Amino acid sequence: MAGGLKLYNTLTREKVDFEPIDPDHVRMYVCGATVYDFAHIGNARPVIVFDVLYRLLRHTYGADQITYVRNITDVDDKINARALRDFGNQIADGSMSLNEAIRAVTGKTESQFHEDVAALGCLKPTVEPRATDNIRQMITIIQRLLDMGHAYVAHGSEGHEVLFSTASMADYGMLSKRKLEDQQAGARVAVESHKMNPADFVLWKQSADTEPGWQASFTFEKTTTPIYGRPGWHIECSAMSDRYLWEEIKDRLSPKAKSKPHQFDIHGGGLDLIFPHHENEIAQSCCAFDNDLMATVWMHNGFLQVEGRKMSKSEGNFVTINELLATEKFGGRKWPGEVLRLAMLMTHYREPIDFSVKRLEEAERLLAKWPAGDAGDVAPDTSILEALSDDLNTVAAVQAVHALAQAANADPSKLPLFAASAALLGVAPKKAEVSDDLSAAVQALVDMRLEMLKAKNFPEADRIRDELAAKGIQLKDGKDKETGERVTTWEVKR
Repeated sequence: MAGGLKLYNTLTREKVDFEPIDPDHVRMYVCGATVYDFAHIGNARPVIVFDVLYRLLRHTYGADQITYVRNITDVDDKINARALRDFGNQIADGSMSLNEAIRAVTGKTESQFHEDVAALGCLKPTVEPRATDNIRQMITIIQRLLDMGHAYVAHGSEGHEVLFSTASMADYGMLSKRKLEDQQAGARVAVESHKMNPADFVLWKQSADTEPGWQASFTFEKTTTPIYGRPGWHIECSAMSDRYLWEEIKDRLSPKAKSKPHQFDIHGGGLDLIFPHHENEIAQSCCAFDNDLMATVWMHNGFLQVEGRKMSKSEGNFVTINELLATEKFGGRKWPGEVLRLAMLMTHYREPIDFSVKRLEEAERLLAKWPAGDAGDVAPDTSILEALSDDLNTVAAVQAVHALAQAANADPSKLPLFAASAALLGVAPKKAEVSDDLSAAVQALVDMRLEMLKAKNFPEADRIRDELAAKGIQLKDGKDKETGERVTTWEVKR
């Protein structure tokens, strides 16, 4: 299937054949979570979407030949303020560094994020760097931009800033298709006198003496200016993607890949990140490393609504992943992670999605019809590979998996093929572990029901079936191929 994968590239606005720079080392970066608070269901969508792509790339090129980086954003003014509030004295007396204080205040939300996305069936990325561990890399890129004439130091109302000069990049706006001259100052673009252009954005911002920050010095026009401060939002991802997809692995790349330094294959995230975040990432990275491209393919998932309305706390429909998994806030019940995942995949990733109780119930009914089993060494069916290779068409892939489930229900020999195919979507039902005592008790009731059916005592047979179903045990009736007699198998459903 290598060479058959097609992906929609936001940069060119067309579906293209995916051709990795180095087929022996495919590289992907996806913007991850900001660990100020628990991740909401909208944050789950890119995690799930790009987990499916990760699984497909692993299947196509080999699990050891993919580097998937998904960052943790822990540089944030709200996080810094919380660190100062809780650990200001320790930071001041030197017994705790700012990074250590940030770890302390974000540890719970980061751990919860990992638990939540694991419950959604997502694989761990190859690397999950924290922004706080890459401050030095950010400072280095900022200085490169200053040296190359793409940035400048200015003094604003809150102190010194290093700003990116958007006018210095001829094709600024290549991703969003926004022309610099069309960007008028106003509600979305701050009018600040210290900026050379209203669209210029912050690379590094001075912090007040009472605010947390990092020590840095920048040289501009032969003058070195110490700026105790913190990085802008966009520079984080430029630094982390370059470090983990180029600097730390470049010795393992092919000559062709080495001929395209500081460039990687796929950059993903939500549609809301196209402008300004991803646009500004491109500007920083391309200008710092004198490249035409930062990533070959840019992919963006569509927006998410909840019950037909934009999700917001003011609307009362803001819901976190953990609330869906562990509380009865949404629809008056808890929802299994595999149901949440399948509900997401039932809409194509580039389309808007209406996340609703109705959609979750639909996904749950579908999953209830899918058998549990092991794939063994069986490869996924070509039907699901073809669907996912067409720009991650998960809608067609779910339909293909459901057809395989129906075939496996009719013929247990086809169960491994179904399981392997469902696993590629990350929704393969797993057999529940059953104790010997429970197994014996269930089998006794199954045998009793068979006797009731032979005696045509259908009400009693139905009662046993319903009693087991209420306990999460599903019966499946069939016929012995040799004797023609009724046989009943059972499994514990999720």
